Amino acid sequence: MFARFLKDESGATAIEYGLIAALIAVAIIGGVTALGEQSGAAFNEVADAIEGA
Repeated sequence: MFARFLKDESGATAIEYGLIAALIAVAIIGGVTALGEQSGAAFNEVADAIEGA
């Protein structure tokens, strides 16, 4: 019974999918953070230009 439990790999696939999902989430968070900083700077430039006009 214990040997059959050790040979069972059905849970390994779920763990692999979980790791892939976590890596994708980290990549998305990193991309959104970078884009957020860039677009924030652009909005600040536009606001400064409008204020100076």
